[in-house]
Amino acid sequence: MSNPPSPDPICVRVNDAARMIGVGRTKLYALIAAGEIDTVRLGKATRITTASLYELIERRRAT
Repeated sequence: MSNPPSPDPICVRVNDAARMIGVGRTKLYALIAAGEIDTVRLGKATRITTASLYELIERRRAT
């Protein structure tokens, strides 16, 4: 019996988010500070919503 496919993550770690869009951590934190990427705090951990990463890329493609 096969397992159902795992769902796509709705948030990822900072390093993973930077890798997903092909930038370094410094640039990712600059995008966060500029309000272009949404973050979620889970205790002391910062997570990046994957939806905001997709939205960032779509906005940049449109310009």
